[in-house]
Amino acid sequence: MYQPPHHREDRREVQHALIRSHPLGLLISSGEGGLLANPIPFRLVKTEEGLGTLQAHMAKVNPQWRALSGGAEVLIVFQGADHYITPSWYETKRETGKVVPTWNYAIVQVRGTVRVIEDSQWLRAQVDRLTDGHESKRMIPWAVGDAPDDFITAQLKGIVGIEVQITTIEGKWKVSQNRNEADRRGVAEGLDAEGSAAAGVMAAMVKTYGGLD
Repeated sequence: MYQPPHHREDRREVQHALIRSHPLGLLISSGEGGLLANPIPFRLVKTEEGLGTLQAHMAKVNPQWRALSGGAEVLIVFQGADHYITPSWYETKRETGKVVPTWNYAIVQVRGTVRVIEDSQWLRAQVDRLTDGHESKRMIPWAVGDAPDDFITAQLKGIVGIEVQITTIEGKWKVSQNRNEADRRGVAEGLDAEGSAAAGVMAAMVKTYGGLD
């Protein structure tokens, strides 16, 4: 990933937080027919040593998992907040006019080696943990056990598990750090004025990373 120094985000806790808040990762691998890519919801398991482990599952009818056998290397992309940035928000536009549009975003890319898992107990535990993690915030959480046992057993036969041992992880927060303070302030104010949730999230990031808080 192209990484200008001022956009790098190397803090592990910040990288992990983005994965947890945006767990739908794009799983990219290479197979006999070329590159394969599928969006998969992942669960991050933080380990005492190393960079962490990602766990997920996919349908057996999805051909990608067969290309992952034998410890294949994969790239997983987790996309965080993003927003279009108009040059109209820059003070520099009024001073010189020498500005162009851009796009702000936060993203984490993970590389790692894969283990394919077909053990039914592992799969049930994975589905339980993934479901519980997302349902716990709901007023009336749904649990896998709410469905009939025979139905769940049949569903588990249709999936395979994948576990990715992270070997490298990169974070890139492109949030106007390369602009001068007046331009950063103009971007934050412009985003706030947009009034949308996405714009509000990006405005907060521009303020934090641009030292405007």
